[in-house]
Amino acid sequence: MRERTLLANQIEGVQKLEGEVRDTLELVELAEMEGDGDVVAEGVQALRALAEEAKRRETESLLSGEADGNDCYLEVNAGAGGTEAQDWAEMLLRMYTRWAEQHGYKVTMMESSEGEQAGLKSATILISGPNAYGWLKTEAGVHRLVRISPFDAAARRQTSFASVWVYPVIDDSIEIDINEADLRVDTFRASGAGGQHVNKTESAIRITHIPTGIVVACQTDRSQHRNRATAMAMLKARMYEQELQRREAAAAQTEAAKTDIGWGHQIRSYVLAPYQLVKDLRTNLEKTNPGAVLDGDLDDFMAASLAAQVGATRSEASAQAQ
Repeated sequence: MRERTLLANQIEGVQKLEGEVRDTLELVELAEMEGDGDVVAEGVQALRALAEEAKRRETESLLSGEADGNDCYLEVNAGAGGTEAQDWAEMLLRMYTRWAEQHGYKVTMMESSEGEQAGLKSATILISGPNAYGWLKTEAGVHRLVRISPFDAAARRQTSFASVWVYPVIDDSIEIDINEADLRVDTFRASGAGGQHVNKTESAIRITHIPTGIVVACQTDRSQHRNRATAMAMLKARMYEQELQRREAAAAQTEAAKTDIGWGHQIRSYVLAPYQLVKDLRTNLEKTNPGAVLDGDLDDFMAASLAAQVGATRSEASAQAQ
């Protein structure tokens, strides 16, 4: 039913777009015949908006991966650099939260580890909404920030790194077998607000899958059992995402970019000083308004990266066919 609803919405969206274009063109033609310049201008503006909508829907048609329609977990980790990197990790988490809220997605904090002075060492959020994983999977990799440090009394320019991992939420139709003997389960006290019970009992759960080294944590609930169940779901999602990466060449390239949180591995640079620029190193797309980007204006970067990934996959398939 979910797939049927998604397909029906796509068809209805295209039909509505066609109807609006047809009606607007007729209105512009009539206005030109009557010499009404104001109506013509309004019609042209409406056609431009419809062209942008068509472009967005064209990009959405590229979301054809088997998990693209699913919700996803987004994990941010600070790189080396102490407070600078931890502050940058918090800025990235805010950027993706803003992007999700602007698109009507629900954001749930799953786990966070605060920095010593400011920012975050790591954090994981759940983003729920149509095609959440399909859009956000293009953001996986290392992100680089260049700015005048607010933590440096000498006001020197600093470079910071943080990594972003994205993996899909899997449903019950996908079976993943996990051997309990391969797991190390640790309990700890949850951090942050939540009342005396949360802070005084070890309700938070951290699970390590020893063969793969995957670590997940959850501290959202007062119940240790519910946190464990959520953490197991996150672990299965991470393991499923690894399998997807083995089968998808584009995703495998993304995984390779996650090896080190530092020089030579970043996918995007955010420069706030001495000039203003955000540049995606995979697609060479640039924007000169980093403030808007850090407020969640990421659609152009996602669309360009998604188109590049789909193009690379099709080229590889064509080469194999030949």
